[in-house]
Amino acid sequence: MLDIVDEEDRVVGRAPRGEAMARRLRHRVTSVQVRDPLGRIFVHRRTPQKLVFPSLYDVVVGGVVGAGESYDACALREAQEELGVAELPAPEPRFTFLYESPEHVWFVRVYETVCEVPVRPQAEEVDWWDFLPEDEVERRIASPGWQVVPDGLECHRRLRALRERDG
Repeated sequence: MLDIVDEEDRVVGRAPRGEAMARRLRHRVTSVQVRDPLGRIFVHRRTPQKLVFPSLYDVVVGGVVGAGESYDACALREAQEELGVAELPAPEPRFTFLYESPEHVWFVRVYETVCEVPVRPQAEEVDWWDFLPEDEVERRIASPGWQVVPDGLECHRRLRALRERDG
């Protein structure tokens, strides 16, 4: 079950995940950009079985916020699950924005964290992964053969702009 939210991100109801997706009901998700101690970004390709954006590359980890769950709890849970680690520092929130496309609509709370332990990504979630330097991530994003999850790409672009603005 997911919390369904209004245009101000206030809970107005609940719906099963499949129904929320099928009916394009506004809900909440988290996205966490994970870096290793060298500053490289965790990137991965989603499995073909994923409900949303199957087989696309992503530059964040995360997922849908469950009914009654906080953004912060979801960010930590999803990052630990997707990376396959038990000890991860609590991701630090950076900003929230509304992601809208013809198929999807959700509020995204974006986080950052550093993972200092070896990762063991879930095989049912991740087909391929690596930690890549930011310039390599930018090169791959610009490549026509590298299809990136659209909301993850928007998170990455906004985080990059935030870093550039804050120096």
